[in-house]
Amino acid sequence: MSAESTPEPGIPGATGPTGPRRPSRGRRRRPRSRRRTALLVTAWTAAGIVLLGGTGAGYVYYKLNGNIRSVDINQLLGADRPKKVDNGSENILVLGSDSRSGANKGLGGGADDGSARSDTAMIVHVYQGHRKATVVSVPRDTLVDRPACTDSGGTEHPAASGVMFNSAYSTGGATCAVKTVESLTGIRMDHYLEVDFSGFQKLIDELGGVDVTTTRAIEDPESHLDLTAGTHRLDGQQALGLVRTRHGVGDGSDLGRIQLQQAFVKALVDRVKGIGVLTDPTKLYGLADTATKTVTTDSDLGSVNALVSFAEGLKGISSAHMTMVTMPVRYDPADPNRVLVEDAKARQVWTALENDRAVPRSATEGAATGEAQGVVGGG
Repeated sequence: MSAESTPEPGIPGATGPTGPRRPSRGRRRRPRSRRRTALLVTAWTAAGIVLLGGTGAGYVYYKLNGNIRSVDINQLLGADRPKKVDNGSENILVLGSDSRSGANKGLGGGADDGSARSDTAMIVHVYQGHRKATVVSVPRDTLVDRPACTDSGGTEHPAASGVMFNSAYSTGGATCAVKTVESLTGIRMDHYLEVDFSGFQKLIDELGGVDVTTTRAIEDPESHLDLTAGTHRLDGQQALGLVRTRHGVGDGSDLGRIQLQQAFVKALVDRVKGIGVLTDPTKLYGLADTATKTVTTDSDLGSVNALVSFAEGLKGISSAHMTMVTMPVRYDPADPNRVLVEDAKARQVWTALENDRAVPRSATEGAATGEAQGVVGGG
């Protein structure tokens, strides 16, 4: 049965668009900056606090509550937004941020200039009934029209045309990133989750590692990654290297890295669901403390109780019921280091999500991929 005709939302097992890249003759890709680091931890990192919300342990509860940072996206963006769709589904923008200060210094290379970047962006659509989800990765190198926005400090930023997608976050933070995604998709983001990569590394170590299987060796000295073909339990540093690497696999583009990130997310979901962390109070507290220090949320999720409720609503989604796709793009003929939105195909993706339907296979067929599919899977 084709994806267009299936009555169930989502396409379990889908990994994104297919089709080889055809680089322009005579062009050479720029060496990757070591500062360009990307990661993702989905709302499953909040699952570790589910039991703590009802324990009555006041000190623990208030300590965790105090860890959480939040941004009032709704107030900052006002009424000029896509209409909220009341069909039981939810859309969450998940960003991986690369701050150059504090604990992140040295993890991604480059100067400690205090700036922050978001090199990973995923739109998580949770279908009605919260049993399935589609995750759409947005390549950071996509050239977009960024709308005017106001950051959390009240500074106004003018609109800009033909700029990299991840400039939205570096320009105006979370609110500008959300507004850019809503402008690009026409879909309202119900929630916002951000995690920094130093916290990501700690979370993986708190979980005791994540199992992945590589179909061929991956070696990238810049990402401190050296894996033979086979099954591995990655610790935090290795996991960070996996989601960072670009030229270790595929054509060296961000699209290839996205394929690795999507595979790792599925492995991470399985690890969290299978680890039994909720039966171990010490491990539970360690995970909860790290997770709440790591994430920044919209104000609606900015408390332990809210995160508990949110995580409870996602517990029924396994990796087998997560569809991973990449926003349909093509390489920019003027610059092979950039990609352009395939408008007609992307519109199929956004229309499907807006109507709580499966993404049709035709929406991703033939789009650029980075040539890294099938390199990494769950252990």
